[in-house]
This record gives sequence, C-alpha cells and structure tokens, in this order.
Amino acid sequence: MPSGKKPFPDFFEDTPIDPVHVATGSRRRSGYKGSAAGAEKKKVGFYLPVETIDRFNRTFHQLKLAGAAIENKSALVELAIAYALDDLERGEKSRLLPRLQ
Repeated sequence: MPSGKKPFPDFFEDTPIDPVHVATGSRRRSGYKGSAAGAEKKKVGFYLPVETIDRFNRTFHQLKLAGAAIENKSALVELAIAYALDDLERGEKSRLLPRLQ
C-alpha cells in the first residue's frame, strides 16, 4: 500500500466499524468525564416537547459560542441525564422528584 494512504475498512470483519467512534473521534475534549473513553454507546430515541428541544438547541449553541468545552449535543444530553439521575437517587433530598409527583 502506498505510504500516507489509509487502508480501506473491511466491512465483513469480526469487529465492525463503530459509527459513534467514527463520528466523535477518539479524543475527548469535553470537560465532562462521565463516561469512559471506550464506553459502549447506543442510539436512543425519546419524544420531547418542541419547546424543550428548542431550549436545548439554544442552550447548546450558547455554550459553544461561550467557548464551553462540549463536544456535541450527545455529550450535553449525557451530562444532563447523569445529573438528573444523580439527583433522583438522593431520594427525599432530590430537587427533581417532587416535580414528578
């Protein structure tokens, strides 16, 4: 193979290409270290109110413009969910639990 050229991927190999790794790269630039660098990830889907999605997108872009070290929207969602779950696990001391009742 000529030097400087990457080999073509073998799409039939036992360890297929990970689309999350390809899309996000191997370096973690985000300040959030909640998931391990090689943590398995899975695409999920949820229905949210349009207003919540608009607010999320606006906040994400404001953070990027302010220079926050956030890689992508998935990293922000992961951080927000981890924060919410940590709070809910506090039980009676949770600030979010009363909003669910």
